[in-house]
Amino acid sequence: MGLIKEEDAKAVKEMFAREMDVNVNVVAFYDGKDNCQYCSETMEILDTLAKLDSRIKVTKYNIKAAKKEAKFMGVNKVPAIVIGGAKMYNVHYYGIPAGYEFSSLIEDIIDASKGRTSLSESTKNAIRKINKPVDIKVFVTPTCPYCPKAVRVAHQFAMENQLITSSMIEAQEFMELSEKYGVMGVPKVVINDSVSFEGAYPEDVFAKYVIDAASKA
Repeated sequence: MGLIKEEDAKAVKEMFAREMDVNVNVVAFYDGKDNCQYCSETMEILDTLAKLDSRIKVTKYNIKAAKKEAKFMGVNKVPAIVIGGAKMYNVHYYGIPAGYEFSSLIEDIIDASKGRTSLSESTKNAIRKINKPVDIKVFVTPTCPYCPKAVRVAHQFAMENQLITSSMIEAQEFMELSEKYGVMGVPKVVINDSVSFEGAYPEDVFAKYVIDAASKA
């Protein structure tokens, strides 16, 4: 299985069989190795997941040759992954979903297949009331055990409200962005470039930060 251990692949396959409902569309953007250190590894991970369950449909684009598609999905760097189920979500991965972030990708795929998230009803209602565009960046590293919680909550917010775009950004792959946003520790969350915090906060606290940022937009 290459980058995914055989025992992990077996467990993921069983999880997909047990929990997935409808097809999931995974759209990936890549570039040549000279311009993207981990693009080939990211594509390999997605190809492996597609082999584990036929309901996972992977579409890959070279970002230089698919500028319209990249613009439509709001993608401007690689490697990039966008996830959708019955509809496409503004759920983005920038950087290889390896280490602890592999679990985020698996759980996002399952949520997209089910068409629902595991957020509490009160959090869902609060997030759905947001009526202005919100951009959430979650800076992570593959070795950070707390990062998946922050990524998952942010991605679930985007699944609940199409005005929200949530992106996992691998801090070491995108050092310029990390420097721009002063990433000293992970997870580092930046909302609308105006509100930020470090740590994996509970969903209700995270939601308050998002609502605050939306009110300032």
